Amino acid sequence: MKIKERERARALRKQGKSMNQIVKETGYSKASVSFWTRDILLTDIQRNTISERGRSMESIERRRTSRVINENKKRQVIINLAKEDFLTISKKELKLVGAMIYWGEGRKAGNWSVSLANSDPRIIKVMMRFFREICRVSEEKFHAHIHTFEGADINKIEKYWSQISGIPKKQFYKTYIKPSSASSQKRKTLPFGTIDISIQDTKLFLTIKGWIERIGDIILENK
Repeated sequence: MKIKERERARALRKQGKSMNQIVKETGYSKASVSFWTRDILLTDIQRNTISERGRSMESIERRRTSRVINENKKRQVIINLAKEDFLTISKKELKLVGAMIYWGEGRKAGNWSVSLANSDPRIIKVMMRFFREICRVSEEKFHAHIHTFEGADINKIEKYWSQISGIPKKQFYKTYIKPSSASSQKRKTLPFGTIDISIQDTKLFLTIKGWIERIGDIILENK
């Protein structure tokens, strides 16, 4: 038995501390604290103090929750108003959007092939529309390469990105699994890893490069 831990928990309980307070101060499990202090009877004053504190904490939490909800509502109003600026997107605008996303996220040097990697499914969906509708890429030219983490469900991830991109799994390269040294936080924020869409087409690569350069020139010329 953990004698020192038990005695500390009992001493705190005798002071009138609640179970949650003891757990917070000591780091002991609630089950252990409850077991160690089960025979200690609190005075009426101590029980009332704990009860009042509980009601006070509940009131604080309710106010905090209400404040967060109200702040989120105000933010959503701004977002909804901004959405009204764009009711439709034309082919010409899709061409511009796709070129700009590629400028920021795509490969601009190397083996003269088109390649764009991202973890955001919405970006991948937009770029697949760009490649299909604007660039007129034939389906057999698309390939995908997934990067994920050790312990991930590979079949689930490949199915997910295949559905998002519309690229058949047979056109996926072997999934790259990063070693377990990768941070657990990164595995949580990227549950499906990243997907790299590639198209072996030098002419398309140079065409997109030309679009990007011309767009940049126009913007800078008109500043």
